Amino acid sequence: MNKIGFIGFGEINTPVDVVVRKCKAAAEALKEEGLDLYEVYPVADDYEETQIKAALDKLAGTDLDALVLCVAGWIPTHAVIKITEQYRHLPMVLWGLCGWYEGDRLVTTADQAGTSGLRATFAGLGYKFKYVYDIIGKKTNSAKVASFCRAASAARSLLSDKVGMAGYRDMQLYGTLYDGLSLKKTTGVEIETFEMLEIQQKYEKVTEEAKREVVENRIKKWNFLKPGKEESMYLAAGYYLAVKEIAEERGYRSISLKDVDGMKKLCGFPPAPIFMLLSEDGYTTVPENDSLGAVTQLMMNRLTGQLAGYLEFYEFFEESVLAGVPDFIACDMIDGDTYTVLPAAFGLLTEGILNVSKVKTGTVTMSRLTYNDGKYVMQMLLGDGKTPPKWEECGWDQPAPQLSALEIYINDVEYFAENVACQHYIITYGDKRAEIRDLCSILGIEVFEM
Repeated sequence: MNKIGFIGFGEINTPVDVVVRKCKAAAEALKEEGLDLYEVYPVADDYEETQIKAALDKLAGTDLDALVLCVAGWIPTHAVIKITEQYRHLPMVLWGLCGWYEGDRLVTTADQAGTSGLRATFAGLGYKFKYVYDIIGKKTNSAKVASFCRAASAARSLLSDKVGMAGYRDMQLYGTLYDGLSLKKTTGVEIETFEMLEIQQKYEKVTEEAKREVVENRIKKWNFLKPGKEESMYLAAGYYLAVKEIAEERGYRSISLKDVDGMKKLCGFPPAPIFMLLSEDGYTTVPENDSLGAVTQLMMNRLTGQLAGYLEFYEFFEESVLAGVPDFIACDMIDGDTYTVLPAAFGLLTEGILNVSKVKTGTVTMSRLTYNDGKYVMQMLLGDGKTPPKWEECGWDQPAPQLSALEIYINDVEYFAENVACQHYIITYGDKRAEIRDLCSILGIEVFEM
């Protein structure tokens, strides 16, 4: 639940029962959106400022993610600022309610006189805020208010979120590099690296009994298209338990492993099933030390609750892109109840357990945090994910597997291709652009929509 301060304002000469009625209705609408409110209203501009002082006393000591300044009528600017200045560190919503009709007469309490007097003042004071106003006869904009409040809660959660990353810069890719200090300052997320040696040391201490439990109760529950080697299953279980122990010890919410130059090269084991098991446990996962991909996943996870899996690009068409994975997808992206897997080998690699699950189709939001010349930008675009045609990646043992993928139809493929930032983009289902805009406005990250 998001703990949100809700403060309702109305001028001293406005009938108090009207102010209370409007504030109560607004608060109830936010509760229906899932917010947990700490309510303080009515607050008026009485000469002795008794209501302002009472509001500050009531708010004192509260632990809040954001403030909603609900303007139910005209209110002099000072009456609001004397409260908000004590909470300028919090994201805020300036929400102007509206009047109503009585027969053929419009009755107003001059709500937007109050908000229009406050908006520029909030901007001048440097508040992180969103301005929302209601319109007579239209549905209240509580959803917009709630979206910003959830983004504020997400931004606060990111302050304590950590990515656990085994190794660094897989395949010497430039797109996986990151600047730790600016990343922490901007997003709040910490990336902690740990060594492949730590995984191996913990793996060697995993008991056969612990491995067997994972193999029998989890891995063998997957839908195998052909029988897998027991050895591969036990390797997957052991390395999974080793990585999970590290994650639990250090409080990681996200995991990335050195893949091609790490697990595959040094341990002789493709890490796809490790990621699959971690995904089932609720971790966000991305391969190849994709630093900003992992941070994007955490941002999307905090906003939407989805695991925000990755897809990478294989082909660009005139109206669509082929986006798939060579190894695994997040467990909430599969179209079905369990993973569909296929034991297979690629090139010089030994046999691994490959995820070939069908990917859920539908509206998707593709996003990617980028960093260039000291500036963070969130790229995002909306797409329509459809089942792709039959395809294969050259190099797999024949018959080659049908890899997990979507053919994603987007607005302007050429424009996207000219601005694409990385081979990995993060996928969330539904149109999440409004939520992303809200979160990025709070974090001070520019949004680039394509």
